[in-house]
Amino acid sequence: MDKAGRVIIPKPLRQTLRLNPGDSLKLDCSGEAITLRPYRLEVPLKKELGIWVFRSGEAVKNVSLTALIDQARDERSDELLR
Repeated sequence: MDKAGRVIIPKPLRQTLRLNPGDSLKLDCSGEAITLRPYRLEVPLKKELGIWVFRSGEAVKNVSLTALIDQARDERSDELLR
């Protein structure tokens, strides 16, 4: 830790955790242990190669794509506003 209280995460660890400048980290403290974890929004709708893809990990039946997009947008808005 430097004099300003900054902690440097070694490059190999940053690469393993896919951390980039500006990424958010969640800090937890328990007793004398400090845990830093990447803070990422988990959304089922992601853009892959320019196409929006829904990944839920389970079969999807009778689903409105518009409703899924609205739900993902609402969840992301809620997270950003907290």
